Amino acid sequence: MTTAPSDPRRRVPRTDVLLAEPRIAAAAGRLGRALVKDVVAAAQQRARLGEIAPDEVAGAALAALPRTATGLRPVLNATGVLLHTNLGRAPLSVAAREALAVAAGTCDVELDLTTGGRGQRGSAAIDALLAAVPGAAAAHLVNNGAAALALLATAVAAGREIVVARGELVEIGDGFRIPDLLAATGARLREVGTTNRVTRADYAGAIGEDTAFVLKVHPSNFVVTGFTRAADVAELTGLGVPVVADIGSGLLAPHPLLPDEPDAATALARGADLVTASGDKLLGGPQAGLLLGGPGRGAELVQRLRRHPIARALRVDKLTLAAFEATLRGPATPTAAALDADPAILRARARNLADRLAGRGVQAFAVDSAATVGGGGAPGVTLPSAAVSLPERFAAALRAGDPAVLGRLEHGRCLLDVRALPPEADDALVAAVLATGTRRADDGDPIPCR
Repeated sequence: MTTAPSDPRRRVPRTDVLLAEPRIAAAAGRLGRALVKDVVAAAQQRARLGEIAPDEVAGAALAALPRTATGLRPVLNATGVLLHTNLGRAPLSVAAREALAVAAGTCDVELDLTTGGRGQRGSAAIDALLAAVPGAAAAHLVNNGAAALALLATAVAAGREIVVARGELVEIGDGFRIPDLLAATGARLREVGTTNRVTRADYAGAIGEDTAFVLKVHPSNFVVTGFTRAADVAELTGLGVPVVADIGSGLLAPHPLLPDEPDAATALARGADLVTASGDKLLGGPQAGLLLGGPGRGAELVQRLRRHPIARALRVDKLTLAAFEATLRGPATPTAAALDADPAILRARARNLADRLAGRGVQAFAVDSAATVGGGGAPGVTLPSAAVSLPERFAAALRAGDPAVLGRLEHGRCLLDVRALPPEADDALVAAVLATGTRRADDGDPIPCR
């Protein structure tokens, strides 16, 4: 009598046995039991389908576990775009990341440790901002640049008019538009000038009893050239109403590489009562909206905004406060380092990377490149850079890697631009390219990298 072979599915380890395996149990403590149990179940199913042997289930489950409990994945930014919106814009400095670790626990965000009583929330971050922009007499933080404008319009202009140039009614991304945002607060917009030209007289003619303030919006994601005219902040002072400058990208002081990019210090010096900006762009910090008031009327406006009921809904959390303060007080941010990078050093890095990859059989060579600021900042400005050029087919494989690498496609090649990539990530970039495991020789079949 022939004995029927036993069903291999019966040898698939039970869930409770797998969850008790020390390495899997440790992962459950770090990632959560429910997440780990789902991964274990998927590995068991692979064994039942015959894709792996029953004794490989534990190893397969461990290999499939994510590094963290979040769905976010690390990405090496090799696009040449310093502030890539889809990659979270500004990468935080080491100082800011360390500050996040402190704020992640219990901390004195609203406690005066000397008296034991309630302290002023975010006072250290505000002090750091005022120290960075000496011309400001008061400051406030909200959760992004759009929130800064929304708070201002709600508190000051609901039911009243905001005077703004037609050419500055911009779309800020993902279908959101400045005029729609302001109208949603109950304010009315009084458009002046034409798409390409506006003068001080246009603004002056629109000022009336119903005017809440004049708004200057920097068109930070496009450039209009040719027969154009704009009124500077300094021209708009003396009209009898507050002048608000939305500078967009968060540059606090002038930068030699970005002569046309407005900055907070200059706007205040030229007479702006209030400056609004973003914290996660050229400032190089976490997502935040900055409100900076000049002496007198500007400082009074900031205090008025701080106490408005909607300010509570727009306030930043302790993580943002900690990272923001550390960004300002700490060393140069990754954004600043990328912006100020020496093109000669970038070319040397690209050559070194290309040589290392070519030595392992990858069709790689160094090329000159052009990087951009991105994130709605410095439109039309290009920064000399360098890149590693790979066959186009590498792009998809690199995006699927761990860490993922995002380059850009140009003239049928995958370019890995190094300006936005910190030098300490060079080894990881080489490893990621080699981990794709394939190349082609003379457009033939894929063969393993050496």
